[in-house]
Amino acid sequence: MHFAELRNELLKEKNPEQAKIHQRFFKTGKGEYGEGDIFYGIKVPVVRKIARMFRHLSFKDLTVLLSSDVHEERLAAGFILVEQFSKGDERIKEKIFRFYLKNIKGINNWDLVDLTAPKIVGSYLLDKDKSILYKLALSENIWKRRIAILSTFAFIKLNHFDETLRIALMLINDKHDLIHKAVGWMLREIGKIDKEAETEFLIKYYKKMPRTMLRYAIEKFPEKERKKFLRGTI
Repeated sequence: MHFAELRNELLKEKNPEQAKIHQRFFKTGKGEYGEGDIFYGIKVPVVRKIARMFRHLSFKDLTVLLSSDVHEERLAAGFILVEQFSKGDERIKEKIFRFYLKNIKGINNWDLVDLTAPKIVGSYLLDKDKSILYKLALSENIWKRRIAILSTFAFIKLNHFDETLRIALMLINDKHDLIHKAVGWMLREIGKIDKEAETEFLIKYYKKMPRTMLRYAIEKFPEKERKKFLRGTI
């Protein structure tokens, strides 16, 4: 199979009206975070289904897809990498991890990050040196910063919160709303497993947090407690 065949399968599902909605939703206008991103208007489950048909594509083909201007082509490549990673041995996993970082420029919208980073970067680094995440968290590139915090989702699921909390603190003064949401989301995930750990972090830092970050973090708290945080009366 070849990337051109995958491209043809995606073209069969093209939906111009849905594409217009996606282009607004993913902020593709001039000066917005997704500027220039082209959409075919294909729903995620359909892209995932097509990606499974081409799960054995080579890195050469995946490189072409990840450099595409078409969002769904990059998304399909991401799904294929996740599939290959999940089925691979340690040698394959390392290759995919390194390939992902080499082609990280193509992981350049929030859904691409969220659907791939925890399952590739996070999963690979579970038992390894995690310094790359701190380097990504310091990047000027919003998507690298989002990859840094979202990758820790894999650690959270195994009750390991240290990296999430450290990176959350690094990003606490970030200027971008998409980072505020991502950090708040990961803090909320910690709270689902260990509310005390999340609360301890929040009590220390909630007054420094952007409002969106805090709102995401405390979304599952009882209303009375949530209001105390929002009023600054904890």
